[in-house]
Amino acid sequence: MKRATSLLFLVLFSTLQAQNDLPQDYFQNPLDIPIVLAGTFGELRSNHFHSGLDIKTQQREGLEVKAAAEGYISRINIQHYGYGKALYVQHPNGYTTVYGHLQKLAPKFKEYLRKHQYQKESYEIELFPEPGELKVEKGELIAYSGNTGGSGGPHLHFEIRDGSQRPMNAQMFGLDVADSREPLIQGLFAYPLGDDAHVNNSQARQKLRLIPQNDGTYTTSEVEACGEIGFGISTVDQQDMAYNHNGVFKIEANLNGDKVFEIDFDKFSFAETRHLNQLIDYEYYANNKSRVQKLFKNQGNPLSIYGDLEEEGKLNIKDSLDYQYTIKVTDFKGNEKVVRIPIKGQISDQIKKREVQETDYLASASSGLSAKGHTMDVYIPEGSLYEDAYLDINFSEDMVEVHRDEIPLHKNFTIGFDVSEYPADDREQLFIARLSDYGRPIYSTTYKKGNRFTTGTRTFGKYFLSKDTIAPKVNPVNFYDGQWISNNETLKVKISDDLSGINDYRATVNGKFILMEYEYKNNTLTHYFSDDVLTETENDLKVIVTDNVGNTTTYTSRFFRK
Repeated sequence: MKRATSLLFLVLFSTLQAQNDLPQDYFQNPLDIPIVLAGTFGELRSNHFHSGLDIKTQQREGLEVKAAAEGYISRINIQHYGYGKALYVQHPNGYTTVYGHLQKLAPKFKEYLRKHQYQKESYEIELFPEPGELKVEKGELIAYSGNTGGSGGPHLHFEIRDGSQRPMNAQMFGLDVADSREPLIQGLFAYPLGDDAHVNNSQARQKLRLIPQNDGTYTTSEVEACGEIGFGISTVDQQDMAYNHNGVFKIEANLNGDKVFEIDFDKFSFAETRHLNQLIDYEYYANNKSRVQKLFKNQGNPLSIYGDLEEEGKLNIKDSLDYQYTIKVTDFKGNEKVVRIPIKGQISDQIKKREVQETDYLASASSGLSAKGHTMDVYIPEGSLYEDAYLDINFSEDMVEVHRDEIPLHKNFTIGFDVSEYPADDREQLFIARLSDYGRPIYSTTYKKGNRFTTGTRTFGKYFLSKDTIAPKVNPVNFYDGQWISNNETLKVKISDDLSGINDYRATVNGKFILMEYEYKNNTLTHYFSDDVLTETENDLKVIVTDNVGNTTTYTSRFFRK
């Protein structure tokens, strides 16, 4: 008995020690202002978990970004979208920090970047400096905060990754975020899961009314159910000094005092992040734009963020028995919100049956599916769907409708068009488009081989062939033809395309390549004269812009500088 007690102590001690192994004072705040968050780690985003902390920059750009610890720049990635301008710092303790949406790099790193961009003659570039080539000290200026890439406003995206490049919750490393506010519960749902299960006389998803209690908790009216059921919750968190609806840190559920479900947002891998669509009620999100986290795990769900699960979080409710189901939602600072749900096990003989709309196409998660019309075809490969589902696939003369965007896809499916009936000249300007909710065609990357056009996509919807005959527009922003612009720090032009979208651009002055940075959010190309590549007084500018079907515009202008 004594030996068993000692062994139990060692296990508990080891677990506690593992949780405390993370360095608490190794990484510093990368900004010289208090951390106020626009986004938390693990927050639910479209098709992925948020992999870092989005730190507010007081609605400004240009704040100094400091290295969170000593190390060296291991990667520089410059993209039009995604993280925009991003730096990666490798640290001696095996961790990597990431700094995204930057406005610009610190001078010595900017010089390194510019050299390689001009060598490649490309704004978008990915570089991997040699270890130790670009060393940084803790607290050293490495960049300035910005709004580049897929940022919705000025902020710094900050990550800490482990030795396997898995993002971790940076707050676990001692970075302090003021938070005295409890999570918010926005919705609560019950799901009959078994074939004969029902909740409140129905086999359909049931929204439950939250009843506030004097102690700050919630309860609901008694839920009558029987069979295998589960619950889902829509919840967000707010930190001090911010109104953003951010993600929570932990959700757990108990049935009659025994834990049956737990999920922790402390670490995940990029390989699993798209499986977020198995965590949420995707159909509800598609129709209501609210993410409900299911408090049960579907078969084949590989997410590593689950903790203790009893029967995958699913409840087997028996007739004539009473249950108390409790949900506790917690933020990183331990603020919590509790919901208590009384459940009465009761078989009903007046059940509203689950509606299953059978179609000609039953798609299996474990096998492929093909469908063919006169000039169009669809192929959904094995592993595209998470669950088997009936799909509506309809072919008309010029459009194929592949279900609705209510079912998530893990892999691309393929849509093909036979274009042999189109004249060869017309095919150059044709592309495959998806019809948006607003009735506009959205370009879908189109591969052309002979008489066959194909596209790969992970979005169900309506697809058709569209034609783009109009070349992009190019207009000067801060100069005009023949102008002296000696006092300008930049040269800016605006580029836009009415349909298929911008594919490529290139700028030269006096026949020599100049670097122009593309910001798609305002359709602007910007050249910085500080690059010091222009030495002539008289300068002939040429900007060539091409859209996704090959329509090209060439803009020329002359300017003068001393």
